[in-house]
Amino acid sequence: MQLQRVILTLSIILMPVFPALAEVKTGEVAPPFTVTDTRGEEVSLASLKGKNVVLEWTNADCPFVHKHYDSGNMQKTQYYAEHGGAVWISVISSAKGKQGFVSDDEANAISKKRYARMTHIIRDPEGTLGHLYGAKTTPHIFVIDAKGIVAYQGAMDSKATADPADIKSATNYVTAALDALAAGKRPEPGTTQPYGCSVKY
Repeated sequence: MQLQRVILTLSIILMPVFPALAEVKTGEVAPPFTVTDTRGEEVSLASLKGKNVVLEWTNADCPFVHKHYDSGNMQKTQYYAEHGGAVWISVISSAKGKQGFVSDDEANAISKKRYARMTHIIRDPEGTLGHLYGAKTTPHIFVIDAKGIVAYQGAMDSKATADPADIKSATNYVTAALDALAAGKRPEPGTTQPYGCSVKY
């Protein structure tokens, strides 16, 4: 019995400790952050008050990300957001040695090759920003309104597949959320289940 207690105690002590994912709630104030983008520009959520902000968790090697970028769907959505005055921030939380990890230059080159229209790219290899928002998948989207409130979080669209053919018949939750905010309404739904590859913390 004593030996079992010792083994149990040791197993608890030796268990790997991972930072817990936060739980961001729709309708509440978005967690503040100050980060540096891949071009060396400081970006803070506080400085973006007055504008809608889209946070997109991404991983260039994920097939679900390929679905939206290779088809041009993500770029069209980014363009739509940009022309509505929103700021689009793509976040790469892949840890060093994990799928999707890239340098600043590599991230910028991938963006250029894809003709992507994000405002900023943030590399987050320590997972600090990802854990702050509880980002689970790539893609995982958060739309923050001009007052700094989380207006939408979840999937890119309503078809949880990696098949580009499904995009045409899917509801784009990001453009729908931005349209609702432009009309002075709260997005419905405000929360959906994100789908994609797990974030490679």
